[in-house]
Amino acid sequence: MSTPRTSPATQGAGSNYTKPGIEPLDHAIGRSRGGWTTKIHRVVDGNGRALVTLLTPGQAGDSPMFEPLMAHLQVPRQGGGRARTRPDRVRADKAYSSRAIRTHLRRRGIQAVIPEPADQARHRKRRGARGGRPPAFHAHDYRGRNVIERSFNQLKQWRGIATRYDKLATLYRAAILIHDVITWTKTLSDTA
Repeated sequence: MSTPRTSPATQGAGSNYTKPGIEPLDHAIGRSRGGWTTKIHRVVDGNGRALVTLLTPGQAGDSPMFEPLMAHLQVPRQGGGRARTRPDRVRADKAYSSRAIRTHLRRRGIQAVIPEPADQARHRKRRGARGGRPPAFHAHDYRGRNVIERSFNQLKQWRGIATRYDKLATLYRAAILIHDVITWTKTLSDTA
């Protein structure tokens, strides 16, 4: 017999991924092993500067957020013109290794640098010829994925972001975006 849900907010219902400026019904707060948490999803460039930041409740998975993150990706061109929405490659960890994500990237002409988890490899091998070929993986290129981990480490140096004090998700995301603006300003002034 299953336990009835006490409230829809603890299940992550109502989050609005397409309009991050609108407050989600659950305030992007959800249950996790440690209690009430919020998960930060980011896309960063090769220098660790954030390009897209979205929030979900703590129990939300990483992989369902891949397409909303890619949909929000827009990098302005220096000489003007339409913003760039398609990176050359995407480096991601094993949480993003799914057939749907790889198909999405292949359809858009983006190289995937995502390792295959052991359970997926075993399942593919067990199926034999019907399992298909292993996905391409460039181990040397994957070394650059630590940039996102360092970006999160730098972000969590701000106490208000590491421990969420804001009730509203829009305010919490605004603090993250302020941190991102400061990071961009520092890196751009260093190169000038």
